Amino acid sequence: MTLSAIEVNHLKQAPAMQGVLPVIHHRWSPRAYADRPVAAADLARVFEAARWAASSSNEQPWRYVVGLRGSATYDKIFQSLVEFNQNWAASAPVLILGTARAHTSRSGRPNGYALYDLGQATAYLALQAAALGLAVHQMGGYNQQAVRTALGIPEEYLLGSVMTLGYQGEPETLKDEHMRATEEQPRERKPLREIAFSAWDVPADLG
Repeated sequence: MTLSAIEVNHLKQAPAMQGVLPVIHHRWSPRAYADRPVAAADLARVFEAARWAASSSNEQPWRYVVGLRGSATYDKIFQSLVEFNQNWAASAPVLILGTARAHTSRSGRPNGYALYDLGQATAYLALQAAALGLAVHQMGGYNQQAVRTALGIPEEYLLGSVMTLGYQGEPETLKDEHMRATEEQPRERKPLREIAFSAWDVPADLG
């Protein structure tokens, strides 16, 4: 029996931990989206959150290309997606491509942290979206050269992920059975002892 969107959203919530921002536990990456547009004011809010992310030497190397459903930009980003992602991403009202300037603005030297900084900004974006009741799903499955050419993105800019943005929809709208089953599975994460160490491979004592 297929779960409802409300049931899936409840299932995806991470266990609460006192002192951790609830939005971090609430954020997850659906593939089913509701047929509902995202208000311009909410789009401004998610990018305002991204704007205030930290970056190496305050370079702020990120630039986002935003496509709203029905626009040429949306179509160009969508056409670059691999077939698997096209099968579900078509329901999302917004497609976003993250990019990052590869060289520093001051010296023109390669910025080894450009993609890292783009990732930080995108994490802020995704958390702000979750706080607004929106969902973001990031994808690496797309043709980078095709979208670079279609959107006229200079070689100077590195490409990050393509993101869907919108409101979570009903799992039953996903036609692929495996995809639908994945949508309805609880989230899993490695335990803290596998990611935080006091020495290499020695779990840190976090109390």
